[in-house]
Amino acid sequence: MATTIKPTTTSTTPPRQLHLNINALHSGFVPSAWRLPASDPGAFVDVQHYVRVARIAEAAKFDAIFLADNASIADQIHFRPITALEPTLLLACVAAATTHIGLVATVSTSYNEPYNIARRFATLDHVSGGRAGWNVVTTADAGSARNFGRRAPPDHGQRYARADEFTALVKALWDSWEDDAFIGDKAGGRFVDTGRLQPVAHHGAFFDVHGPLNLPRPPQGHPVLFQAGGSDDGRELAARHAEAVFSAAQSFEEALAYRRAVNTRAEALGRGPNAVKVLPGLTTIIGATEAEARQRRDALVDLIPWDYSLNRLAGTLGIEVGRLELDAPLPDDLAVPANGNHTFFRATLAAAKGRNLTVRALIRELAGGGGHRVIVGTPEQIADDIEHWFRDGAADGFNLMPDALPDGLQDFVDGVVPILQRRGIFRTEYTGATLRDHLQLARPAGRAPARAAA
Repeated sequence: MATTIKPTTTSTTPPRQLHLNINALHSGFVPSAWRLPASDPGAFVDVQHYVRVARIAEAAKFDAIFLADNASIADQIHFRPITALEPTLLLACVAAATTHIGLVATVSTSYNEPYNIARRFATLDHVSGGRAGWNVVTTADAGSARNFGRRAPPDHGQRYARADEFTALVKALWDSWEDDAFIGDKAGGRFVDTGRLQPVAHHGAFFDVHGPLNLPRPPQGHPVLFQAGGSDDGRELAARHAEAVFSAAQSFEEALAYRRAVNTRAEALGRGPNAVKVLPGLTTIIGATEAEARQRRDALVDLIPWDYSLNRLAGTLGIEVGRLELDAPLPDDLAVPANGNHTFFRATLAAAKGRNLTVRALIRELAGGGGHRVIVGTPEQIADDIEHWFRDGAADGFNLMPDALPDGLQDFVDGVVPILQRRGIFRTEYTGATLRDHLQLARPAGRAPARAAA
């Protein structure tokens, strides 16, 4: 039997609590969600749609709203909405309309520069009062590479080597101002103590940056660092830098092993036990009865053209769509794509092989999506599943992806959240104002004062 991770607690350590983020995937996780009567097809470029979602989640005391991102039209735009609005700008608007919920934006290290990203997230942290988080990703698709003047994306190892240097440099830039460098002394006429600003003077394999940053250290010290990647390189990046990881797992055992592996690596790097919060993606389709929930799932899937679903599945698996037959199992010779998304490949393959599904059944079980686990059931059934994964150590919480937005989120908030609260694993009120407070994370210490080194 797998060993359960039991977190270490002391008299000064608050009890472990469940963490919930809302992954605001435009109209919802299921590709056909935009076709529902209550959905607005234009919501994907409507700031107020995201504000509504964030306010529903904030009223339920969620940790954060999370936004994915793409640098190209990577999906089949003829059928479904795409991720279109730039996430940090969008979250600045959400910040102005909310007070507590965290604001996590995905930004790639493949087609950006560390100084710009350090400045952008420091700005979001300042304007939100300490609620910013950065989801660190690399970008593998060919469309994005072409949009940035490259014929093909860098290979997997190079992407992650760049991401490691990029992330370390961003953290150094956040620390280039000591916490008390800004003075604002009107009487003495001293605005900033320049002796408390330290250039990073970085010369690496990918970047040369002098620094310091041009604004004070963020309220949280560092905006919270998230990461999403299940490959060996991704796990290593998470172990070095991430404070929380968005993962994809189809089974409890798989999730338990992943959480253990990431935290074992982090501990070996001197970060202590259970340093990384693991938050698997979770899609919920809710009904008053299980049959009603399944009826809702089937109705949504039946609105998706099978050609769309087959092309999406083939893209996840890195194969030609002609190799997929709806009423046959997946091909036996599938291999992890050399330069694709390892996380979703493994999760999709696990879902198919673990239940011996045909392609048609796999698409239905995944609700037309790609890789993340889908629970179809009543609020009580969903709460039971969440509690099991949380209490028995497979997850610290979940990156929630309701079938449709905002009504699927409202169903979760009205039906599932009160059960989790009654069971004592999810907060009834916020106990702090920053994302670090919500996630029970310490504020990182800054660099040692320059005077001490002299």
